[in-house]
Amino acid sequence: METTDLLVILMLATFIGLLMSGFPIIFILAGVSVIFTVVGYLSDMYLDTITGLDFNVLGMIVMRVFKLMSNWVLVAIPMFVFMGLMLDRSGMAEKMMDAMQKLFGQVRGGLAISVAVIGIILAASTGVIGASVVLLGVLSLPIMLRQGYDKSLALGTVAASGTLGILIPPSIMLVIMADQLSLSVGDLFIGAVFPGLILGVLYILYIILTGLIMPGKAPLPEQNEKISYRSILEVLKTVLPPMGLILLVLGSIFAGVATITEASGVGALGATLLVLFNRKLSFKVFKEVNKATFSTCGYIFGIFFGAQAFALVLRMLGGDEFIEGMILSLPFGPMGIIAFILGLVFFMGFFLDWIEISLIFLPLLAPVLPGLGLEINGFGVIENPELVWFAVLVAVTLQTSFLTPPVGFTIFFLQGVAPEGVVLLDIYKGVIGFVILQIIGLLLVFMWPELVLWLPSVAYG
Repeated sequence: METTDLLVILMLATFIGLLMSGFPIIFILAGVSVIFTVVGYLSDMYLDTITGLDFNVLGMIVMRVFKLMSNWVLVAIPMFVFMGLMLDRSGMAEKMMDAMQKLFGQVRGGLAISVAVIGIILAASTGVIGASVVLLGVLSLPIMLRQGYDKSLALGTVAASGTLGILIPPSIMLVIMADQLSLSVGDLFIGAVFPGLILGVLYILYIILTGLIMPGKAPLPEQNEKISYRSILEVLKTVLPPMGLILLVLGSIFAGVATITEASGVGALGATLLVLFNRKLSFKVFKEVNKATFSTCGYIFGIFFGAQAFALVLRMLGGDEFIEGMILSLPFGPMGIIAFILGLVFFMGFFLDWIEISLIFLPLLAPVLPGLGLEINGFGVIENPELVWFAVLVAVTLQTSFLTPPVGFTIFFLQGVAPEGVVLLDIYKGVIGFVILQIIGLLLVFMWPELVLWLPSVAYG
């Protein structure tokens, strides 16, 4: 093993070791980068390596940061965060919950089905995981538990439905993945539509089957109204405004009328108008949403800067070639290697947020794909179909890792708003069934890449 390979292993081990310390990841990334710049410089002097690392690399990092700040695609991130937080304040979720409960009132598990449907709508309109999980938990958990729902089913439904926003466009994660892999954001957005909807449908089928097989877990409400034209009209009145905004934002991207950045601005304006229409807009709300947007984006872009430094130093040490050679040497075959990578991403999701995985490890793992010789059908119109399919597979895998104990982020969001009497073990039990459903969804996308690539081919064909 060469000296540079040992340095790569040592750098990765140092990064992972410091993660366990609980120190902020932004400073870990930057600190490890500076330390190994010095290590590489000294190894060039005394160990006859040729890493090219010296203190000029710090200047290169600054130039990368300037280039990052001039990337217009990334402007969409604060716009989509603002859009999601503003819609969270619009009160539309409360109205949808009331209307859909009347619509599905005569179906066993009707309230849980309402939560799943609203989760899909919120995912496509907000894309902010914490906000969706907290909102659904506050609105639905007390009612479901009062109606006699099984704790595990109620908690699992809220956790899984609220997490769909990480996958269903406009997803911030897909914007970052597209930037890191030099892919079209539109390709990833359109490609993720079917996988996201498949997961939502699997949740609803699971709730319906649970109600049929074990009626005690998903009871009918004691007083349920019959479905009427009025209840259907109420649902349409509450669903059409957010759906119209979704259609405006995603439709303009898919039709090629607007870029991702322009569409995000339209979405932010549309969300503000919805809040105004619902008479929820005030200076206080606007100030709170702006503050939360700055906080969220500061965290994301801070990791961006640290990841840029980390990736540059690791690449100059030969980290790309080392990881690519190590993975390609595995005796699993092309699809087996992809399955191994997804397993690795799933495992990392136990300990790392999706931001770190997307910014640090995804660019290191993606270059392996061209060496596998995959022949994925891009229908003649999609550039890099293998990479688009792989990125969506990783997105679905990260969606699954959000729900996995012990440190699934959704679990802790839900724990913070769970009613009295709900313990962490109840949430763990509740998410198990939905994790299995997500693995089934992942397998479907893995076995049939057309589920990702067909819709973009139609949109652009």
